Amino acid sequence: MSSDGSTLSGADHQVVIIGAGPAGLTAAYQLAKAGHAAGTTVLEADDVVGGISRTAERDGWRFDIGGHRFFTKVGAVERLWFEILGREQFLLRPRLSRIYYRGKLFDYPLRAMNALMGLGIVEAIRCVASYFWARIRPPKDQSKFEGWVSARFGRRLYGIFFKTYTEKVWGVPADEIEADWAAQRIKNLSLVRAVIDSILPKRNKKDVTSLIEEFNYPKYGPGMMWEKARELVEAKGTKVIMESAVTAIHHEGGRAVAVTAQTRDGSSTRYDATDVVSSMPLSQLVLSMEPTPPPDVAAAAKSLSYRDFLTVALVVPEEAGFPDNWIYIHDPGVEVGRIQNFGSWSPYLVKEGRTCLGLEYFCFEGDALWTKADDDLVAQATAELERLRLVKPGAVETGYVVRMPKAYPMYDSAYKAHVATMRDWLGEVAPNVHPVGRNGMHKYNNQDHSMLTAMLSVENILDNAGHDTWTVNVEADYHETLSPSEAELPRRA
Repeated sequence: MSSDGSTLSGADHQVVIIGAGPAGLTAAYQLAKAGHAAGTTVLEADDVVGGISRTAERDGWRFDIGGHRFFTKVGAVERLWFEILGREQFLLRPRLSRIYYRGKLFDYPLRAMNALMGLGIVEAIRCVASYFWARIRPPKDQSKFEGWVSARFGRRLYGIFFKTYTEKVWGVPADEIEADWAAQRIKNLSLVRAVIDSILPKRNKKDVTSLIEEFNYPKYGPGMMWEKARELVEAKGTKVIMESAVTAIHHEGGRAVAVTAQTRDGSSTRYDATDVVSSMPLSQLVLSMEPTPPPDVAAAAKSLSYRDFLTVALVVPEEAGFPDNWIYIHDPGVEVGRIQNFGSWSPYLVKEGRTCLGLEYFCFEGDALWTKADDDLVAQATAELERLRLVKPGAVETGYVVRMPKAYPMYDSAYKAHVATMRDWLGEVAPNVHPVGRNGMHKYNNQDHSMLTAMLSVENILDNAGHDTWTVNVEADYHETLSPSEAELPRRA
């Protein structure tokens, strides 16, 4: 059946997929498995697949844009990872991330004893007192990030371990950031839970959620997964058209009927469609609809905003690296927000005797940081790395810059209402348009949740399954934890 309940034969399905990232290529792969490859077209504006999950390459060095741990609580997604790439192409890697604060490294997610002992006895007492005060008199407004975290850790620990980094990520004060982001990224973690996790023997943790300690990772980075997915769907007959930016989604009679895309040479092509799966930014999708949306819907689309991202990758001697996958930088004296060691993700990303440290900067497209020359960014990153004393002066040999626009959908105070306005309008005029993925739904989905929205959307298209994809990634548990009742960790190949 089609998404409106009418019956379609296999030959009648003409699905246009906008975007060749994890969500788009997952949809293409699922359609191909079901025998609909010939009727599927994937349109990608860029010249590489993978979206934010791509692996950039410069002079033989490979960079993971943002860091992608292949860990999921969704069994169907995990099976799909291994089905597409093959278990033998994955490495089982140790999970380690820490916080840099005042020259010291603290475990993250927070482990109470590690944090309090590292801060010193006086500061530890202040933090504990601040926590109990927050329990007695919790912040009145917990709808914002600052109040939400302060209620769970106390205002003092919030200021030390959450405020600086979060404000670097979003570029606005923490008391203006909606708590939705904390609810998705921090979830049920609290100081009490951190204390229990620190002192309770592992053998007695039957009812206590514990952190994952290892994860799967493709040898040559996450882009390897999506390059293989493209290869597989094209082999079955799916058309994947690169450097083809969507300019219009045509709708009439209560349905989307076609998509127009323009290649870099300026030529346009119209693709007829019985369904459209879209991972392009939700705002861009709505503003590309023809006929155009009414003023209130267009205004909602124009009001959505995004945070952009760039990585400065610095080549250093192997011994200058660290065991962490990444370190969060809670130092307001530098602009860098997080530092990856690509060698800790996979030895196949780096070269023998050296590693590559990826300094991550959060910015807005077009601002001073985004437009700074690559050489100047390399010089700034080198100076900040040395200032933090994470490497010795002169250790950096060379550097590269990779920019990623629209990396994070902004969670401002009005975004929910704007998304609801757009969803309602799309449901009325084109219910066969299926938003998927992070930017496609303006929702901070991880890679696995983005894939799941695509998988469910394909079931809706082919079987009229009736899945509500907007409920994906609303569980109350922190993503990188497991309880005894949940799926086991990924096993070694």
